[in-house]
Amino acid sequence: MTADLGLIEGFYGKPWSWEARGEAVAFLAPHGYRFYYYAPKADGFLRRRWREPHPPDMEKGLRQLSAHCRSLDVRFGVGLSPYEIYRSFDVEARGALAGKLALLDSIGVDDLAILFDDMRGDLPGLAEMQVDILHWVRERSKATRLLVCPSYYTDDPILDRFFGERPANYLEDFGRRLDPAIDIFWTGEEVCARAFSPGHLARVAAQLGRKPFLWDNYPVNDGPVMSQFLHLRGFTGRPASIRPQIAGHAVNVASQPVLSRIPALTLADSYRLGDNYEYGAAFARAAETILGTELGRLVRGDLMLLQDLGIERVQGLQERYAAFDHPGAREIVAWLDGVWRITREEMSTQ
Repeated sequence: MTADLGLIEGFYGKPWSWEARGEAVAFLAPHGYRFYYYAPKADGFLRRRWREPHPPDMEKGLRQLSAHCRSLDVRFGVGLSPYEIYRSFDVEARGALAGKLALLDSIGVDDLAILFDDMRGDLPGLAEMQVDILHWVRERSKATRLLVCPSYYTDDPILDRFFGERPANYLEDFGRRLDPAIDIFWTGEEVCARAFSPGHLARVAAQLGRKPFLWDNYPVNDGPVMSQFLHLRGFTGRPASIRPQIAGHAVNVASQPVLSRIPALTLADSYRLGDNYEYGAAFARAAETILGTELGRLVRGDLMLLQDLGIERVQGLQERYAAFDHPGAREIVAWLDGVWRITREEMSTQ
């Protein structure tokens, strides 16, 4: 039995194109990826500028992507981050939020995710305020599944360092107050979890009062450090045995849409094969499936250079990959040329 598996485009930096989104959904749907959530940090109209309507061309793209997903029997979702709305959920904020929800309803959103991540959180009554907003949204959205990313979505103390110390019993209060039909995202013991263990998931489920919905930060490679590496290896630390303990599994994709398909295929294999899964063999199969035999074998041979050493320590690969007329090879060349590098200053404005 596979997980409720899907993609979330939730990274910082240069977002995917509309064409790339449609192609990724179409390619991965037959492999068990049954939802796609649009939530790029670069879309300010879902984040700091959420009160403003999307420009006509972006709205058109969302409508077309929604229709495309539904034509493939893939659930289409949007991640809305109403920036620090819980500081003042007044009449003006409610009116703006109602307008945004009406627009998303008209576009055709199956799943709506309200994202409170990467915002200041050391506030009294934080859980209560956020839950009140979510219940308000639930009464006004036509989405058939509602999800939320809490302000503190991992055990990782890095969130407390950047966004303020988490309130005492935040997760317990949040889960106890929240309608049990609303799913809660969780990234694990770290922002970018190395593994999800049954014991960890059981403890988090007890805190939240429901099974966590995994927001898996692999193969995402945004930020000033991770953007210097390609995340291509097969998934590890996500055994099929965790399936009964999770509500769903959303993969936060890498900046490179074609290359993201390689690890995505291995996760589907992991759930399908269970104890017979071998991450190295799964990577080799996926690389050749996505890139073709010759290019796939070349990437396999260069895997340590691309994923472990990174741009700063890799020399002379552009010419090697430029010889291939393949979108995956072009992504490698563009990555080597610094197309996807992102600074901390850029992240702070998204």
